[in-house]
Amino acid sequence: MNSLPAVPRPDIERRGLRDLVYDHILEILLTGEISPGERVSIDGLARRLDVSPTPVREALVDLERTGLVVREALRGYRVAPPLDRGQLEELFVARETLETTATRLATPADDAFLEDLRAAHAEHERAGARVREATAAAESAAADDEEAQHRLVAAAQDYYARDRAFHGVIFDHCDNRYLVRMSDDLGAQVHRLRQALPHGITDVDEAVSEHRAILEAFASPDPTAPEAAMRHHVRMVAHRALVEDPQPPTT
Repeated sequence: MNSLPAVPRPDIERRGLRDLVYDHILEILLTGEISPGERVSIDGLARRLDVSPTPVREALVDLERTGLVVREALRGYRVAPPLDRGQLEELFVARETLETTATRLATPADDAFLEDLRAAHAEHERAGARVREATAAAESAAADDEEAQHRLVAAAQDYYARDRAFHGVIFDHCDNRYLVRMSDDLGAQVHRLRQALPHGITDVDEAVSEHRAILEAFASPDPTAPEAAMRHHVRMVAHRALVEDPQPPTT
């Protein structure tokens, strides 16, 4: 049978472009290039990404659903403000429900899963060490040393990415595509939690230790251990955010 000629589909091409624009704007928001409360310039983003304003508007509509941006009548979009205490409490309840469910579904862990989780934990540990080094360097540097501050921001961003990757391994092995999507949506709200952390990452040692306990629980023969370890981790993050410190820590 002769193959049919390809027929251009403008709608598919347009959706592909919108997805790319969405990803780029999401990266800009997650790296903090636009501060909470700051106005989002559609024309400015369009020029930066070398696209028309239309896919930028469409991407912002989708991002509004994540809570990362808010639309104001006749004034356009702004980056959402940091979460207040009530929103943080709700977020931690949602996160505990989601994370413990995924952990339970991922149990028992097979060899491939354990290998992936060990690798992710090792990367998280190394990222934590870089944060400690960058924090010490920034504290000893002059207040106007932009290079030291830049290194600290870069180390923090990498640390957050490695933290997400560790949790992502568990979601990847829970065999539930809907939980994975819910986790992606919740990740945007976790970013808003981090926006409320102007003083830097303060609980690297605790978070790395709790991740290690989760890894060891998956490697143990106790089928209830992983879920219990995950619940403890999420609750300790909430405790550090809401009890020990008026500002929320890293996840």
